[in-house]
Amino acid sequence: MKTWREVYDNARENATLCRCCPVCNGVACRGETPGVGGKGSGSSFIRNVEMLQKVKITLDTITSNDEVDTSSSLFGHPVSLPVYAAPIGGIEINYGAKVSELSYTEMLVDGCLRAGTLAFTGDGKIPSMFEEPLSVLKKHQGAGIPTIKPWADDEIAWRAKLCLENDVLAVASDIDASGLSALRTSEVPVGFKDVDDLKRFKKLVGKPLILKGIMSVKGAMKALEAGADGIVVSNHGGRVLDDCLASIEVLKEIAEAVNGRMTILVDGGFRSGNDVFKALALGADGVLIGRPMSLAVIGGGSDGVKIYLDKIALELREAMAMAGCKKIEDITLDNVTVLF
Repeated sequence: MKTWREVYDNARENATLCRCCPVCNGVACRGETPGVGGKGSGSSFIRNVEMLQKVKITLDTITSNDEVDTSSSLFGHPVSLPVYAAPIGGIEINYGAKVSELSYTEMLVDGCLRAGTLAFTGDGKIPSMFEEPLSVLKKHQGAGIPTIKPWADDEIAWRAKLCLENDVLAVASDIDASGLSALRTSEVPVGFKDVDDLKRFKKLVGKPLILKGIMSVKGAMKALEAGADGIVVSNHGGRVLDDCLASIEVLKEIAEAVNGRMTILVDGGFRSGNDVFKALALGADGVLIGRPMSLAVIGGGSDGVKIYLDKIALELREAMAMAGCKKIEDITLDNVTVLF
């Protein structure tokens, strides 16, 4: 396979629980959890995609012929573009694809590294769902970001110890997973974390800590107080709360409040290089992409991931060129108009 269309068509054959719609916007899969839909009415997933379309890129074509450079870095690690694979688990349950968690992670991580960027890996209610993805990062000298769910302290502790032993770049925690009912009722349940809990988490990790699931200035300030090194502005792909705002709607005010004191990443409905450009203009340092990245693995393995990321990189370069931006740092609020 050589094109994203070929990869996506193949994913449609292999992902029996995902329709692989022409536009992945959450409409056809409303409320399908397990599955890839958003919770309840599906409005939060749908809103993520809709609100991105209300940010418009400003043309600026009187500029130099200097080469456009999409390179960036994450905690000192150089990347070819500031786009990362979001942590996703339960590939067979949610997508209906006959791919093991280990094989999925191997292909995802390899594809991201070949494209010059990094993957966030997942966690789950049985130890192997964390250990196996981490073993993949170990093979690549820790080049990736494992995700630890908001378990009880002893469950966090052994995972944090493994992260240190494998010298990973950073550690993430999708703290909004406390709202996933299947995990709240599991044998080892997740729970909510206050600032003191997160301070202990940070000490255990001993690496840059990224808190995923921040959707307000108040939440960002709590993350900063807890000692977090980064946040992901995210509503968990619309899967933890119905009727909430889109991540792109709250990004600007969070970025202004943080004012450079933490790395800011964002996810939720990002589907193109144009979408990535919009996030960077509104204050993000990088973007996580989830569902399309999973379909890239299902449809084309490691090659599929690289094909998808190469597509995103090309679109981002084109958007930057037409907006008069030569480097990632050139992308600012002046380059977009927000219609919400």
